[in-house]
Amino acid sequence: MELYELTVHELQKLLARKESSAQEITRSIFSRIHATDEKIASFVTLTEEKAYEKASQIDKMGNYQNLAGIPYALKDLFCTRDIRTTCCSRMLEDFVPPYDSYAGRRLEEAGGILVGKLNMDEFAMGSSTEHSAFFTTRNPWDLQRVPGGSSGGSAAAVAAEQVPFSLGTDTGGSIRQPAAFCGVVGLKPTYGRVSRWGVVSYSSSLDQVGTLTRDVMDAAIILNHISGYDPMDSTSVNTAVPDYTQFLDGEVRGMKIAFPREYFQAGVDEDVRAAVKNALQLYESLGAELEEVSLPCSEYALPTYYLIAPAEASANLARFDGVRYGLRDMEAENVVEMFSQSRARGFGDEVKRRLLLGTYALSSGYYEEYYLKALKVRQLIKQDFERIFADYDLIICPTTTRTAFKIDEEIDDPLTLYMNDILTVPVNMAGLPGMSIPCGFADGLPIGMQIIGRAFDEASMLKAAFAFEQQTEFHRAKPHLEVK
Repeated sequence: MELYELTVHELQKLLARKESSAQEITRSIFSRIHATDEKIASFVTLTEEKAYEKASQIDKMGNYQNLAGIPYALKDLFCTRDIRTTCCSRMLEDFVPPYDSYAGRRLEEAGGILVGKLNMDEFAMGSSTEHSAFFTTRNPWDLQRVPGGSSGGSAAAVAAEQVPFSLGTDTGGSIRQPAAFCGVVGLKPTYGRVSRWGVVSYSSSLDQVGTLTRDVMDAAIILNHISGYDPMDSTSVNTAVPDYTQFLDGEVRGMKIAFPREYFQAGVDEDVRAAVKNALQLYESLGAELEEVSLPCSEYALPTYYLIAPAEASANLARFDGVRYGLRDMEAENVVEMFSQSRARGFGDEVKRRLLLGTYALSSGYYEEYYLKALKVRQLIKQDFERIFADYDLIICPTTTRTAFKIDEEIDDPLTLYMNDILTVPVNMAGLPGMSIPCGFADGLPIGMQIIGRAFDEASMLKAAFAFEQQTEFHRAKPHLEVK
């Protein structure tokens, strides 16, 4: 078995026993990237020289604690000091931040080795990674299909064994949906559990940093390292962070699991529905208590999301005007022309579409009719979840309505593309933790199961996910990539 095939916890054991080195692991990872990325196109930027330099320093010290010697990659909206951070937009194509994001710094301090920055939908606006300004990432399971989005590069890189783990962000499903499409584990923590400082914002009340890994143990390990209070982030919550690995005992007896009928109805492919139903039966056989429930307000989550998220985006992206940040049109004849032409050239079609929608929703005469009403509906969605979690430990449902679709299949139909997030958006509306784990296949493509927990109870979610993983082999399946 090659080093690039191993998980984080397997690599940690090798390093602890001095059976491998950081340099050997890093060399194996870059060998895999160079052999596969021409097909997958996960990476926007590689940091090969810096990675080898750090690996050498770690080997000289010989202290392989925490994440020392473990390679990883970041979605290209995490600020990285002296390394280009583009958000996969022409607007920030040459932007080099002078500082690291909080999450990136935590990984760096733990000894992790950054090997590069990953492709994404421009400014995290999309569900397929087709809206990157640079190129489309391909799904390792079928190169003619999308990897999901907006963290498509982050999911594809883990699925293709280019890195053992990566970080992404989830605003309406952007970690969980690509995790489902690519057959990996994607975890979105509770809003406020992981600092967003140094992460370029799309929608500030919805964005959350999370992990993409090959198994649940790795998700728990990485969450341990990136969680915690950050005074630099006003939305960071100062609450205790447990050692999540201590909850991975495979035991779910007595756990009360709800499955919402709305998430299994028309619109969900039969193969997806059957795979998740089979998973629920497995939980029941392990001693969990199952019951069907209703989340009636979830049907309003998607339209609510597409009012709140674009509205917040219109405010967040106002800074990219050719003066403070981003591309500047040097040929403009006056300031107004410079503003408009810089934004017209710097932003792609999907970003412009959402900015126009958000600005309209916030405009005079429409604020109360659209944005304020959306905030009220968001509260109803949150109350729906609170009602269920008064009696149940977890909610389980499909992550997506179907498996990965073909590249260019929906690119000209924004409304259909938006529907890909219909089962994940409610979790962001309520600020809850959610994760997707592989639970089956349909026509050779992975199916994801979504596990939703109470606020700041990632432990129960990971506990249930690990129990399922111990009884199945879906997480061990790998896409077949022919390489030279």
